[in-house]
Amino acid sequence: MNAQTQRFSLQGAAGVLECALDLPATTPRGIALIGHPHPLFGGTMDNKVVHTLARAFVALDYVAVRMNFRGVGASGGAYDEGAGETDDMAQLLTYMQQQYPALPFALAGFSFGTFVQTQLQKRLEEQGTPAERLVLVGSAPGKWPLQTVPADTILIHGELDETIPLIDVFDWARPQDLPVVVVPGADHFFGRKLHHIKNHVVAMWRR
Repeated sequence: MNAQTQRFSLQGAAGVLECALDLPATTPRGIALIGHPHPLFGGTMDNKVVHTLARAFVALDYVAVRMNFRGVGASGGAYDEGAGETDDMAQLLTYMQQQYPALPFALAGFSFGTFVQTQLQKRLEEQGTPAERLVLVGSAPGKWPLQTVPADTILIHGELDETIPLIDVFDWARPQDLPVVVVPGADHFFGRKLHHIKNHVVAMWRR
């Protein structure tokens, strides 16, 4: 992401997990965990949308952390259809809370990463320790069984998304009365539209 990005490894259940950390310029006010797109289709923690989400949270004075899911980059193990990936994200959360014990945390994801993060949020809700807020970009209902999410979730989708049609997102969001921020002309990877993601997240988070 930038020259200040810190790379580190975490021992996961299926092997070593390759992680990256970006710190704000001031005292952190929270932690943001960011999930990347599908491991079997080129998704990595260095995806441009994932980078953009990290930048947005750093701008909000959050510590932004991401990892390569199982079998991606230097992370060990193999794709586990979201189950193992959710376990690994939970382990990353535990590690980050040990490093920053007094800070609240947020969950963010892109594409397949939205499935992982909604699964993790549901688990945390059942434990009585949910994330303070979620950010879901290019969310993936219809492809994976996304859990329901809190009413203040920030949901951003491209108008011309060819991977997850906008109508599928509306069909998932409608029963939850969940607003959808639609970026006109944006495809699944938000080509030439990435700045809208950061701008919307920063503006909506501060409301």
